[in-house]
Amino acid sequence: MQPLLNSLPDTVFTTQVDKLLNWGRASSQWYMLFGLACCAIELMQTGGPRADVDRFGCVPRATPRQSDLMIVAGTLTYKMAKRTKLLYDQMPDPKYVISMGSCSNCGGLFQLAYSVCKGVDKIIPVDVYVPGCPPRPEALTEGLIRIQEKMMRERWLVRQSGGREEEAAVGA
Repeated sequence: MQPLLNSLPDTVFTTQVDKLLNWGRASSQWYMLFGLACCAIELMQTGGPRADVDRFGCVPRATPRQSDLMIVAGTLTYKMAKRTKLLYDQMPDPKYVISMGSCSNCGGLFQLAYSVCKGVDKIIPVDVYVPGCPPRPEALTEGLIRIQEKMMRERWLVRQSGGREEEAAVGA
């Protein structure tokens, strides 16, 4: 009788399906191009050769229907807030949002203006906040790593019970 240990061929991998799905999703983040102000320059720099987010599998997309990540970079005005919500709603689930820079986090230096939204989280749910004015490409890279960590913790093949909706109602 052969021992069970090391009896599998070298080319066979065993894993959990959730981990495999999450690894694939975390390694292919397609972010929507959504630069509103000066933070967009740093967003472009992050895609350049020095920061090189391609190594994370991040690919910029010009359409919300193919994006799973929205990076809001810059000052969000109330006029643009409706369009931001529309673009977010057009993204397929699961979707994630990074708020990049002080202006998108809380209004920044323009927060006293009547036309500036006091944070993108007033319009859409935000997963990761990247501070700074403007934030460096390294800070955005750290935000992308945080999104990857969040993706890797998700469970997809667990049967949802009715208790989840009850918990959400109690917490609200």
